[in-house]
Amino acid sequence: MSRSVGVVVPAFHPDVEQLRAYVEAIDDNLSPATIVVELDAPRDGVPAVLADLPADIETVPYRRGKGAAITAGFERLDTDVYVFADADASTPVDSLDRILDRVRRGEGDLAVGSRRHPDSVVTSHQTFARRFLGDGFAWLAGRLLAVDLYDYQCGAKAITADAWDQVRRHIYEPGFAWDVELVAMAGALDQRVVEVPIEWEDKPGSTVSPVRTSVALLRALLAARHRAKQLSDSRFHTAIAARREDPTALVEQER
Repeated sequence: MSRSVGVVVPAFHPDVEQLRAYVEAIDDNLSPATIVVELDAPRDGVPAVLADLPADIETVPYRRGKGAAITAGFERLDTDVYVFADADASTPVDSLDRILDRVRRGEGDLAVGSRRHPDSVVTSHQTFARRFLGDGFAWLAGRLLAVDLYDYQCGAKAITADAWDQVRRHIYEPGFAWDVELVAMAGALDQRVVEVPIEWEDKPGSTVSPVRTSVALLRALLAARHRAKQLSDSRFHTAIAARREDPTALVEQER
């Protein structure tokens, strides 16, 4: 039976023409039932320029963060499979289709695009500093989490609606750490996580500060590990959590 697909594209101050071309390519090649562009703090006139795209343009006048935007987009979908892809089009549509296909064929509950997989093709590399920090983070995440991947932060993932329904209440990170938290929670809930090598091109003009974001990712990784251990019924981590005030999941913040 064919599975319906919904795609979310989070965007903050995007290159408008690049975003337009990417959304049109997704529509032409993946034929999703729904495309949602979650547009944060748009510059004047941008929503009107994008209004004729084959997508629902959801505009928020402030910057929520990548994770909060994706979560809001996923909550709008009513399809069998949810996909997100970063607005900079670093992941070509052909690669996005391969990620989606692993979930559509029932090979995984969550499919994770990977720039660092040995079979991936990287056509334009990040700076040395960003690669070094990214490689170090991936190594550390592999040691701390139940899911060992080459790449946790690639901006292209697909998840079944059922898997999202299980994991959504355990997602708290509004920014770039959302990806690793999603993987951590999926692993803690015994969901099948598959890694998919992709073609990938680093795009200039990133809004990510390598050092500041790396510090935030480390804190988020430790928090995700703690929450994952709670879900896995660790007495130690449950005892720690009992002494702290419960945070509010992103899906609860959206209400």
